[in-house]
Amino acid sequence: MKQVAWEGVYPALLTPFTENDTIDYPLFQKNLDAQLAAGVDGIIICGSLGEASTLTREEKAEFLTYCVKAVAGKVPVIINVAEQITKVAIEMAQEAEQLGADGIMLLPPLKYKADDEEVVTYFQAVATGTNLPILIYNNPVDYGIKVSIAMFEQLLPYPNIQAVKESTRDLANITNMINRFGDRFKILGGVDTISLEALLLGSHGLVAGLVDAFPAETVAIYRLVKAKRYDEALAIYRWFMPLLELDIHPKLVQYIKLAATAVGIGSEYVRAPRLVVKGEERERVLKVINDALANRPILPDYLNLEVEVA
Repeated sequence: MKQVAWEGVYPALLTPFTENDTIDYPLFQKNLDAQLAAGVDGIIICGSLGEASTLTREEKAEFLTYCVKAVAGKVPVIINVAEQITKVAIEMAQEAEQLGADGIMLLPPLKYKADDEEVVTYFQAVATGTNLPILIYNNPVDYGIKVSIAMFEQLLPYPNIQAVKESTRDLANITNMINRFGDRFKILGGVDTISLEALLLGSHGLVAGLVDAFPAETVAIYRLVKAKRYDEALAIYRWFMPLLELDIHPKLVQYIKLAATAVGIGSEYVRAPRLVVKGEERERVLKVINDALANRPILPDYLNLEVEVA
């Protein structure tokens, strides 16, 4: 089984498109280079921010193949698996394994409101079908299904189910998971606007969104917290908050792409049915971005901090 630490910052990377609606690999590489230079600990591709629902299976395979080659083992490459049919989810996980992925982020089936037993059975089937480490995505706010403590109990016998992207928005869930399971399941905070709080409560890292535009600031917050330099982390976080709120809007893809464009590592192009934002909405989001850029903090030498990991 491949090894993934599930600690640190894992960007949920954008999928940049050209004006002709193809994947813009040179621009993706520019963003990837910025992420790696900033010190991220892994990458997640083809997730919600990566517009997975609009990518074909062939595009996902091509994208994964590109990322595995481009990253060249520097950090783990995780690909999202979000399918409606158990058999297809298993096939996607197996294909990802064959193409060199280091792990998968696994969502419950989305179009059918599965009950607890169905969700657990689905997770167990995928885990049995692949040797890849698995990050369970727990997001009842957006996807309508909560993976409860009792459900995680039933996943304990599956060693490759190793971590959770904690997006319940209930901070108590972090403590409840740690109290029940210790470090059996690594916890990655999945909501930008409570990311500092998640780290302070014991999360092992973050699956972040605005990191797509501001990788250094995101990694700095994580490493400052782990180095117990809380005041410095809090100062950056307070500056960051208006930007982080772009992550919890239905148009988070368009908004974060605007931010990445503003800092020169992205473009505004999205894939239909999404449309680029325009008019008053675009100006409002740009004001948030430009106000933040006008007051961008000077970061400490966060890459050379001694950090405590679990």
